[in-house]
Amino acid sequence: MLNTSQILLSKSALKHNLEFIRKTIGPETILSSVVKGNAYGHGIEQYVPLAKACGMDHFSVFSANEAYRVHQSLSDSTPIMIMGMIDDDQMEWVIQNGVSFFVFEKDRLESAAKIARKLNRPAKIHIEIESGMNRTGFSTRVLTDILKYIQKEAKHLIVEGLCTHFAGAESIANYHRIKKQESIYRRAHKRMLDFGIAPQLKHTACSAATIRYPKTIMDMARIGILQYGFFPNQETLIHYMTKQKVLEYPLRRVISWKSKVMNVKTVKRGEFIGYGTSFLANSDMKVAVIPVGYGHGFSRLLSNQGIVLIHGQRVSVAGTVNMNMMSVDVTNLDGVQKGDEAVIIGKQGELEISVASFSDFSDQVNYELLTRLPGDIPRFIVD
Repeated sequence: MLNTSQILLSKSALKHNLEFIRKTIGPETILSSVVKGNAYGHGIEQYVPLAKACGMDHFSVFSANEAYRVHQSLSDSTPIMIMGMIDDDQMEWVIQNGVSFFVFEKDRLESAAKIARKLNRPAKIHIEIESGMNRTGFSTRVLTDILKYIQKEAKHLIVEGLCTHFAGAESIANYHRIKKQESIYRRAHKRMLDFGIAPQLKHTACSAATIRYPKTIMDMARIGILQYGFFPNQETLIHYMTKQKVLEYPLRRVISWKSKVMNVKTVKRGEFIGYGTSFLANSDMKVAVIPVGYGHGFSRLLSNQGIVLIHGQRVSVAGTVNMNMMSVDVTNLDGVQKGDEAVIIGKQGELEISVASFSDFSDQVNYELLTRLPGDIPRFIVD
């Protein structure tokens, strides 16, 4: 059965973005594709094989569940790294399948060693340092104890990496905080070397840090939002364009979101459109109903101000966005009829609606809108 909308993923756009990223991080640095949040709404099952076909050879996820989905989407043993949640009963699958993972608490480290011993297969761990994010990670106060334990369990633990995460690298307001985090990370690395433990990979950089703090790129960069064609925020984009002295946006959007007109009707002057009284027709109007609403990720905050493309023109949402549909004002368009294409994100003719444009009308950032796109919207690969 057909869905009320569809998401299209552009292979050529992804290739372009990956070329940009590889040029930025250099040829020696591993590029890890961050596909948490259902590949930022692009769909793990669709995006991962696409990224693999474009040359991606390392994936990072938040949870063991996401790691399983990535694993199922690949036909080989491409490295997968879990940066967050692993339930105790998931640890055996993780180690058995050679999936690496962040370690940021003693009981996870002990569980990993115990299960690795049972399976006679070493666990691939990345020691996460708490450098100032105050979320997850070992503080430097307990690092000595952790390193002694790793030494004792060296047969069962492979220290694949040493990592941390920066607390807002996209904003210059966090500059001194980021620099302090860098310093803490360097001290932690030196402590590890003093214990004779040399991590195979040092990695700290996310998309924002890759652009704003190139020295943090190191052996691997964990890239999320950039690969999909978005900068972390406007400030990061301005920083890049100013530093590089370029005027054109350097990335291409991988995602498009399209639907169709479900119904067209005339509304008389003085009538209200939709629930309540938020939109009053000041003149005779023609509205088109689009079968997409807040249940599909199109925020209710976009009521009376969101934009859709029909016939290559911008048309405005009229009235409150409903759970499964919205009305748009097509009074000034000729010939709009049932079945006409409606573009919610992407290009139509000479015009484009970007994900970033949604933040002009709501409190949603790129990350939030993308990851709220329901998994049951069908996703297709194009060009």
